[in-house]
Formats: sequence, structure tokens, C-alpha cells
Amino acid sequence: MTGMTSSARPLLNRRLAEFGTTIFAEMSALALQTGSINLGQGFPDTDGPEEVREAAVRALRDGRGNQYPPGPGVPELRTAVAAHQERRYGLAYDPDSEVLVTAGATEAIAAALLALVEPGDEVVALEPYYDSYAACIAMAGGTRVPVTLRPHFDGGARFRLDLDELRAAVTDRTRLLLINTPHNPTGTVLTREELTAIAELAVERDLLVVTDEVYEHLVFDEAEHLPLATFPGMRERTVSIGSAGKTFSFTGWKVGWITAAPGLVSAVRSAKQFLTYVSSGPFQYAVAEALALPDTYFEAFREDMRVKRDLLSAGLTEAGFKVFRPSGTYFITTDIRPLGETDGFAFCRALPQRAGVVAIPNAVFYDHKDTGAPYVRFAFCKRTGVLEEAASRLKTLAA
Repeated sequence: MTGMTSSARPLLNRRLAEFGTTIFAEMSALALQTGSINLGQGFPDTDGPEEVREAAVRALRDGRGNQYPPGPGVPELRTAVAAHQERRYGLAYDPDSEVLVTAGATEAIAAALLALVEPGDEVVALEPYYDSYAACIAMAGGTRVPVTLRPHFDGGARFRLDLDELRAAVTDRTRLLLINTPHNPTGTVLTREELTAIAELAVERDLLVVTDEVYEHLVFDEAEHLPLATFPGMRERTVSIGSAGKTFSFTGWKVGWITAAPGLVSAVRSAKQFLTYVSSGPFQYAVAEALALPDTYFEAFREDMRVKRDLLSAGLTEAGFKVFRPSGTYFITTDIRPLGETDGFAFCRALPQRAGVVAIPNAVFYDHKDTGAPYVRFAFCKRTGVLEEAASRLKTLAA
């Protein structure tokens, strides 16, 4: 038998060589190995509404979506997405030409960047950023240009965008702004003033914008989610991304979507068709029904998460962390320096043994690793009892 010869060249192409296995896989495996409470990866530990789950079962039994669904997504879901955008934000989209269903928001991001970015184009992204952003920019051959959200302590601890830094990051090579609000991992919700400045910059410099809005229904206190596409001059240059997983707690279904002008949807669809082609057939019908749920569902979901945010925030503060109380998402960023720690990676790898809890080091979301080193992210999209137990375990850090 002839042995397999190894290549002198690395097997993984150089665009992806820097990424390796995601931190989420590493930390979730560590949670299983140690029996720790997993507050690292952002998935709920309970299912979403029973009527939505039953809608998926009904679709399966009725034979809807068991074979390839239409490439752009089933008409019922595209119509429901368009109705949701108009009802919530006054944005009118044609379900046939301005809505595209994707395999979750992650594919929407990948397809948008692969379609719209040429090798050598610069993509400005708000740092820290979800790890797939960097990988997708790399796969598209683009150059990522981070603009760092920095901590501010006026009126409470939060991360804020420096608009002058954003303007300075745009060059003649900039093709696209990649914006995430509500923002993972910091919990920042961009204000009307910040979004107005972003819109003016995009129009002035003729930039495309991809906006990741998957946490649109999870904003708290006085914060308000304002889609960038509603600002002057932005509808025709913005690709807006939504997701059923975060809004309805069915993350395993992988149903996302984009809304955009016809030319942008056509471009993204050209890339998407060679990724998954189609996915999640029966679940698309269920999500269509979910998007039509009454406002009381969205209000109750938001209030439940607000209570959980406050519970875990209080527990983390009592344990000795500096807590950045989020205005949106279901993540809390903390500063570990009050605990005498400075290295988030080392802290998170030791935390399961020290306290029986798993978290994520924010440095993985930064190009500037030193800037992100002292920050650690916890997810609060878990049952109340689980969060109470996690808070109790974390108190040992302050002992």
C-alpha cells in the first residue's frame, strides 16, 4: 500500500491560517469536560415559543420544505420578513426582489462579503467584532480595518464609537462598512447621532454598508434599535441582516435573511447559491409564522432578558468584576483587572476549574489583542436557575 505523501506547502490556505478552531468550540468542549456552566457560547438553554415549534412540525408533516426550497427562500417567509420590516421600521421591501433567506446570519455575512468585496478592498469593521467577520473578509480577499469601540464611564460604563476615528479609517480603498448594532460582544446600541454620522460618511464616500442587526429585538432601558437603512441615502447602499435564531431562540434552525435593494440582493444571491444553495426548508415556514407573532411576544422576550441581564450583572459585580451593563444583545462584557487579572485567555481557561463557569475572552474579537486582553464576555440567555447558580459559583473569586 502506498503511503500518502505530505505536501511541502501548508494544507490550509494562508487567508485562513490565522484563524484555526474557533474559541467557541474550545470553550464549549472545556465546559463539557469540566461539567461547568457554559456562559460562553451564545445559545439559549430553552426552546422558543411552542406554537413556532409546532409550525415546523406541521410543515414537516405536510411535506412543505422537505425537498429543496426556492433559492431566494420560501415566499411565505420572504413576505413575512418584508411585513416585519415595514411594521417595525417603516421600511418597504419587495419580497420577490429585495429579500433573501440565508442559512443563518453567518451565511448572510459570508455571502455579502464574498459578493461585494474584491481582493484588495478595505472593509472597516467595529472592533471588537464577531469572529466570522474577520474570516469572511479574509476569504473575500479583502483587508480588514478595525475601528475600536472604547470604554467610557460618563453616565455608566459603556463602549462607544469614536466618529473621528471612523472617518480617519476610510481611504480611497475602502469598499464597505461592516456595522453591528446591537453590538456583540460589548452590548452597545449605536445612537441616532452615531448612525447619522455613519450614514453621512457612507453617502459622502460612496460606500456600501452591511449591517448585522440580529439582536434587533433585544434592546433595554432607553436604548432604541434604529436600522441604518432608514437614514437618508442608505436604503440603496445597505444590506441589512436579520436572524430567527436570536429572536425566537431556535439557533439550531439556522434561518437568517437579508433585506436590500434589488441589485444588492442579486449580488449576494450570486454568492449564496454556491455556499449552501438552500437550507432549513420546513423551518422557513415556521419562522414566517413566528415573525407574525403579536408585539406582546417581543415585549415579553425583551423583558425576560432584561431581568436576566440584571441578575447576572449583579452577580458579576459582587464577584469583583467591572461590569459594562449592556444596552442590547444577551452578552455582558466585564473587565477582569479589579480581580488582579490581565490576561483574558488565561483567565477563561482557568475559570472552569476555579469556579465551574465558562466564559469567552474578548481578545478573540480584536485585531489589537492587547486592547481586548482584560475583557471577558458572559452570556445571560440561560434559565434563571442556571444564572443564579453561576453567580453563586463566581462569588468564590471574590473570597
